[in-house]
Amino acid sequence: MPKLDPIRDLRAGLSLLTRLPLPPPATFPNPPAVWVWPLVGGLVGTISAGIAMAGLTLGLPANLAAALLLAMSAVLTGALHEDGLADCADGFWGGWTRARRLEIMKDSHIGSYGVMALILVSLGRWSAATVLLGHGHWPALIAAAILSRVPMAVLMATLPNARGSGLSAAVGRPTGSMAALAIGVALAAALALTGIAGLGMALAVLSACVGIAALARAKIGGQTGDVLGASQQLAELAAVAAACALLA
Repeated sequence: MPKLDPIRDLRAGLSLLTRLPLPPPATFPNPPAVWVWPLVGGLVGTISAGIAMAGLTLGLPANLAAALLLAMSAVLTGALHEDGLADCADGFWGGWTRARRLEIMKDSHIGSYGVMALILVSLGRWSAATVLLGHGHWPALIAAAILSRVPMAVLMATLPNARGSGLSAAVGRPTGSMAALAIGVALAAALALTGIAGLGMALAVLSACVGIAALARAKIGGQTGDVLGASQQLAELAAVAAACALLA
């Protein structure tokens, strides 16, 4: 395993996955230090859940607090993952060939498949967040944010880059040990936050990861930055859905 530098690695992860106004490290780790990505997700989830809880304290109903949660998460990440979800939906189902799918995914315009994917996944996340906030299970929302960053690391380590360019290719391919460490970090944090329910949430995320990996391989022969973003969104939806079933 490459040598870990927690401060550098965390600064690199925050620079890549958020829009927080923090200075990037002088040099980015190569291969990428994906082990910190769950920690970045934890920071995003903590800030977002904190805003939602503040809304509840001020008298907002759970559904509006949940909307604040999703909005803050999108602001903190620059809607990076939502953009990937929309591009994947448009490309995977809007093109008949691998080349055409990749071309559509690169297009900055959004089509009907992308719109529907954003609506349905956001609606699912909002509904689950409403339930969890209403029952006082806000730590599960942070755990979901943490766990949902793991598929990005796993897909980068296990699938070839389908395009050979773009953000995913520029970041580089992480080692298997780095991806495994990301899994360990995320699972430990989820268990600490939600107890045994964290294991069920992790299994739901695993299912989402396997599904998106199989779909990406079939549609474009590997992963891209858009696939990674889509995996985060679908994994978070799977995690909060499992949390609702197990906790609410």
